[in-house]
Amino acid sequence: MTPQEAYYKARQSEKRIPELEPIISKDAYYSYCYALNVIKGRFILAEPTISKSAGYSYYYAKYVIEGKFILGEPAISKNAQSSFYYAIGIIKGKFILGEPAISKDSEYSYLYATDVIKGKLPDFMHNQMILENNEYTKEYVKFIQ
Repeated sequence: MTPQEAYYKARQSEKRIPELEPIISKDAYYSYCYALNVIKGRFILAEPTISKSAGYSYYYAKYVIEGKFILGEPAISKNAQSSFYYAIGIIKGKFILGEPAISKDSEYSYLYATDVIKGKLPDFMHNQMILENNEYTKEYVKFIQ
């Protein structure tokens, strides 16, 4: 049985099926769905699998845990979009681990400055933003003046 088949069987029954959980826990997407739709809470067995995916770690933090997902932070931090949304929606402040990834994307750097930091970016991010010299750079410079 695949993780997909196991998840759909549990979903149809609308209850936890413990013997299917080791199968479901091998796939980040179906583990997240199982936690959200069947368990309606944390799926501890699957957290190591979920934590390998930036996107599903963020979704798990936001919609299942409704708070920080420390185990998933290393994966989240590798993706600018996930890092920005984790900072603004979960941490509600700076996500220092994600700043290197954010700094590589001028749009998310601009949004991080305006919506999270509410001011000038840390020097390494600021310098990267200035080097980009695009529409977000222009908006950022206006914002910090």
